[in-house]
Amino acid sequence: MDRDFLIDLFADFGPVTIRRMFSGYGISADGTNFALALRAGLYFRADEQTIPQFEAESSKPFSYQTRAKTVTVNSYWELPARLFDDSEELSTWARAALAAAQRAALRKRPKARKATKAVAKKVVAKKPTAKKKSAAKKKKKPPSE
Repeated sequence: MDRDFLIDLFADFGPVTIRRMFSGYGISADGTNFALALRAGLYFRADEQTIPQFEAESSKPFSYQTRAKTVTVNSYWELPARLFDDSEELSTWARAALAAAQRAALRKRPKARKATKAVAKKVVAKKPTAKKKSAAKKKKKPPSE
């Protein structure tokens, strides 16, 4: 898939940003990546709310082969081929994928810490006392012959 094809494909959805990623493109809207266009196909972001929709279409999650094993990425699922010819329904699926990506981003954000009333205390290094100084001097003296 080339960049121009993807721009045309998402025309009904609205403006998208397409960036080179891996062996294809990452597709985002409103600063959130929601789709991947790779050699093997077009994959949309999915979560527990949208995965049943992909399963109903007999779609599979994104996977790739390493030397040792096959890695399956359950957060991206292949877009059903029939949607390439139906731009209205594709844009509905794209909105659902964007919503899934936004929900995932919310879960990843660190929670804001509550402001405390206590003021941070400054730690000041204490000078060694006379007793500690003499103990330190005794340790430094070489043994007498």
